[in-house]
Amino acid sequence: MQHRSHQPMPDARQADITSHTIKDRRGLTLVTLCLAVLIAQVDTSVVNLATHPIALFFNAGVSQIQWVLDAYNLTYAAFLLTGGLLADLYGRRRIFMTGVGIFAGASLLCAFSPAMDLLITGRAIAGLGAALMIPASLAIVRVVWTDVGSRARVLGIWAACNGLALAMGPSIGGILIDHCGWRSIFLLVVPLALAAVALSHLSIRESSNPEGRHPQFIAQGLGILVLGGLAVAAISAHGAPVHAMLALIVTVVALTLFVRTQHRAGSRAMVPLDLFRQGPFRGAMIATGGMTFGMYGALFLVPLVWEDTAVLGPTGAGLALMPMALAFVFVSPFSGFLAGWLGSRIMTTGGMIVIDSGLISTGLGAGHGSLAVTELGLISTGVGMGLATGPLFGLAVGSVSASRAGSASALINVARMVGATLGVALLGTVFAIFQGGEMGLEAALLVGGGVQLGCTALMARSARLDESES
Repeated sequence: MQHRSHQPMPDARQADITSHTIKDRRGLTLVTLCLAVLIAQVDTSVVNLATHPIALFFNAGVSQIQWVLDAYNLTYAAFLLTGGLLADLYGRRRIFMTGVGIFAGASLLCAFSPAMDLLITGRAIAGLGAALMIPASLAIVRVVWTDVGSRARVLGIWAACNGLALAMGPSIGGILIDHCGWRSIFLLVVPLALAAVALSHLSIRESSNPEGRHPQFIAQGLGILVLGGLAVAAISAHGAPVHAMLALIVTVVALTLFVRTQHRAGSRAMVPLDLFRQGPFRGAMIATGGMTFGMYGALFLVPLVWEDTAVLGPTGAGLALMPMALAFVFVSPFSGFLAGWLGSRIMTTGGMIVIDSGLISTGLGAGHGSLAVTELGLISTGVGMGLATGPLFGLAVGSVSASRAGSASALINVARMVGATLGVALLGTVFAIFQGGEMGLEAALLVGGGVQLGCTALMARSARLDESES
């Protein structure tokens, strides 16, 4: 009598079981990665809502409040390149979990900060955590979902979590601010972070692709100077033009040196410059920066004006932002299907145009004191974000090999956060130039809409050039 159970399993059968196990784990993997998006975006949306009470508590001006937002945005953008590279080098799950842990610790620091400077420091540390976990999560999507169609659907769901966070954050955050004070909002993400760390052990397989690359500290420092110089120049443009000019000079010099170091590094570069020769990747970078420039500027200024002019309180402002977020949530899961049917170019261009019309409508509504027109504009912005976000990220990570997934996901997130940082800084400056209020909001959002329209045109031109070259 033969004992088959003691005989080694055939390779084909073993491979089949392994394949089924990986597929069964994908659902839990997606949940874990979506938690990371919720952690980063809930925090951002809640802090936008809390700018007014934080300003009152610390007796802070607009420029200090801008740094509460941009300390996070700037650090996030500055360390995204290193975060994506570290994920490729040392393990995407390891870097993902490290980022989640740092983010949770920074949130606790913000919650118990006794001074404005410490709050801004906590926000900067939170940006570092996000810079590690978000590109790692996108890289994991690229590695786990190798099929283009499946990856598009997953990215649609991944992007929908941004909208879900925009819905959860303001609604829950507004209630917490009214009843528990602004400090309580920073505790929202801690349970989500603990859940993400626990699920990472169960659902994510470790992966890495070093390929002879290594961290580049000089390039990282130059990248920080570039992004920091841009933010300082934008925020200082109104009140301290000399400082703004000096920061802009530092930015240009640092950018020149950064490009030279990356060119010399060749295949070992932190930023593979050859990626920018690809039309789809280049267009996705331009469009993503333009998209977040207008949207993050609106999310900063709209609730600030509502609360400052006593149109709405924190809870009311949170509820008023929900229709935009819900539109984002509803549309995003369908973006992968629609992109496969209509094509990524139509989806991204169409989505950008819808966002642009929404920003302009929001600005015009604010300028004429119409809350209904403002709401319609915000809903249009949410629909456009839902249409464009997933396909844009799909273009970026799908145009590179799996070994470069971390770097590509880092770069598209750099574009996203550079747009957000400059949107808050420059549109906040426009807002201040026009003496704030409804007139300042109208001017700022019209500028935001114009910048985004220009980025849409550049994206379309990039796609045409790529077609002509091929």
